[in-house]
Amino acid sequence: MRETVTGLVLTYNGERWLEQCLKSLDFCDELLVVDSESTDRTREIAERCGARVLVRAWPGPVDQFKFALKEVATTWVVSLDQDEILTDELRESIRTAVGRKERLAGYYVPRSSFYFNRFMKHSGWYPDHLLRVFRCGQMEVSASGAHYHFKPRGETKKLAGDILHYPYESFRQHMDKINYYAEEGAAALRAKGVSSGPGKALLHAVMRFIKLYLLKLGFLDGTAGLCNALAGFYYTFQKYIRVNEKGKWGDA
Repeated sequence: MRETVTGLVLTYNGERWLEQCLKSLDFCDELLVVDSESTDRTREIAERCGARVLVRAWPGPVDQFKFALKEVATTWVVSLDQDEILTDELRESIRTAVGRKERLAGYYVPRSSFYFNRFMKHSGWYPDHLLRVFRCGQMEVSASGAHYHFKPRGETKKLAGDILHYPYESFRQHMDKINYYAEEGAAALRAKGVSSGPGKALLHAVMRFIKLYLLKLGFLDGTAGLCNALAGFYYTFQKYIRVNEKGKWGDA
């Protein structure tokens, strides 16, 4: 008996890339979109692409994925973010792998992300292997700050072909996300009992820049690599400098 597949996408105001994302999943037996009350054309696009759309306020990534996975009735899940697209090579790799009926928990796939003017090949961005193809019930989801992670419950393999990722549409949007990620990261550090200050924040930021630009060969990504490393410096400084921030500035 053929093993079935659900293409799963969590969305919020994702109209820019959603159609391409869902079309890259059109080999799946079902498309499931769980939308967090978008105000753009996200749900309209999803329905036009044949997806089953559920609307639910955003409770955080862990709870939203747990809700979504309870709605899945197939053997396998291919999970994409709303700004990700499967290449033809990866589509074929997934179809072949599922057809082999290997008793695996899932497959890791490489992700290639576009930044400024290119798909990054260094800077710690590639190949960025992620567990995005998994057997239903054999994966655990967790979160660290604003980022979620899938952890397999069993053996895994890697597949050929990339997920194409378009995480930012401009430097302004990147800065907006850095602000959000820094706040979430500071909260996570605070919860762990970590303390900080200007010296510690600056040291971590410098180390981050060195890691991205030199150790991870970001300089080979040209201007995009430099901008990304500087953004990493800023994000890290902001995350650590906010740890001991108490209330609004100027409050008694």
